[in-house]
Amino acid sequence: MNEPSKRQNSADRHEAIDVSDFVYAATGARVRRLTMPDGTHWFPAVDVCKELGHTNSRKALADHVPDEHREILETVTGGYGLSVPAGREWRRDLQVISPQGLILLVNACTKQACAPFKQWVAEVIETVQREGSYSLDEAEVQPSEPGAPIAYAMPEQVAEAIVRLEAHHLQLDEELANGQRESVALQREMPAMQRETPVTQQATLSVQQATLAVQQAMVRATERIADRFDTLVLARRAPTALLTARPTTESVLVEKGELREPLGSIAARTGFPRAASTSA
Repeated sequence: MNEPSKRQNSADRHEAIDVSDFVYAATGARVRRLTMPDGTHWFPAVDVCKELGHTNSRKALADHVPDEHREILETVTGGYGLSVPAGREWRRDLQVISPQGLILLVNACTKQACAPFKQWVAEVIETVQREGSYSLDEAEVQPSEPGAPIAYAMPEQVAEAIVRLEAHHLQLDEELANGQRESVALQREMPAMQRETPVTQQATLSVQQATLAVQQAMVRATERIADRFDTLVLARRAPTALLTARPTTESVLVEKGELREPLGSIAARTGFPRAASTSA
C-alpha cells in the first residue's frame, strides 16, 4: 500500500474514544491539538506539562518521553507539506508529543486528578497481558444510519474523570459569575459611596475625637490612682514620718508635699496605732 492510500485509510478510521475526551480525562484540561491528514494527533508538550504540573518541560520530556514520541512542529507539518499554523503561539521550534508521549507524561504525574486515568491504563495493560487483547464494551444505543461505525461505551474510569472535571469547572464558573455580580454591584454603589464620603469622614473624625478624650480622661485618672498608690506605699514604708506632734489636727505632713488624710485612716493603712493627743 502506498503512502497516500495509507493516510487516507487512517483518516477514515473511527476513534473508539473521542480524542478530546481522551485528553481531557488524561490531563484534566482542554489542551491544543494538531490533527494531521492521516488522523494522527500531536500536542504541544508545554501545554501538557503545564496541566500536569511538570515545571520543567524539557526535563520532563527527556526523563519520560522517548524520541519517537516527540518531535519539532516544523518537522511534523513539513512531512505533510503543511505550513506551521498561525497564531496561538504556534512556533516552528515548538516541541510536540504524540498520544503515546502524552500518556507517558500522565503516568509520570503525581497529581491526584490523574489517578482514574492511570488506573484505566493499568487495567488495559493487565487485561492485554492476561487475555491477549482489550476491547471496549459496545454502547447500548447504536447509530441507526446504514454503514455507521459501532459506538463504544466510554471506560468507567475515563467517564468518572470527565464527570468530576466538569463538575469542578461548573463550580469554578459559578464562583466566577458570583464574583462578577459582586463586582458589578460594587461599581453601581460606588457613586453613592463617594457622595457619602464627606459625611462618613466627619463621623469618623468625631469618633476619633471622642476616643481621644476618653483616653486622656483615663490617663488622668490613672495618674491620680498612681499618685495615691505611691503615697500609700510611702506611708507603709515610713509611718513615723507621717505622724507629727500635732495629732489634734486631722491632717499630717509628709516628707514631700502635703497629704490630707484622717489619722484613723493612716493608722489603719500603716498598721501603727493612732498617736495620743498632745498639746502644742
